[in-house]
Amino acid sequence: QVQLVESGGGLVQAGGSLRLSCAASGRTISDYNMAWFRQAPGKEREFVAANRWSGADIYYADSVKGRFTISRDNAKNTVYLQMDSLKPEDTAVYYCAGYYKYSTTAYSSIYYRPTRYDYWGQGTQVTVSS
Repeated sequence: QVQLVESGGGLVQAGGSLRLSCAASGRTISDYNMAWFRQAPGKEREFVAANRWSGADIYYADSVKGRFTISRDNAKNTVYLQMDSLKPEDTAVYYCAGYYKYSTTAYSSIYYRPTRYDYWGQGTQVTVSS
């Protein structure tokens, strides 16, 4: 079992920055594919960024590409999401998620699917004011 706890959310003005953290316990994240998703009120949960366990593959949603950066520190067992140039439409609850590195389905075809992820944090609210 992996327990995930997000932190770092808050209220920020448009154009500002935040760094979200996802602290893992129970297992080492070096064996897990990790990702960030977000969910705005009245909308479905959507993919934001993903980082394969080996670090070799990183993906971003088009809406955040060039503004957000996903990274991991295996020594600290923590995944990060650096968010720059924030926009009001980035307002949402942000969730950290993970699943064990071995899968029968190619990573490139499933990294963006929330249903693939087995472990989730409780979420952290990000609000961007205009």
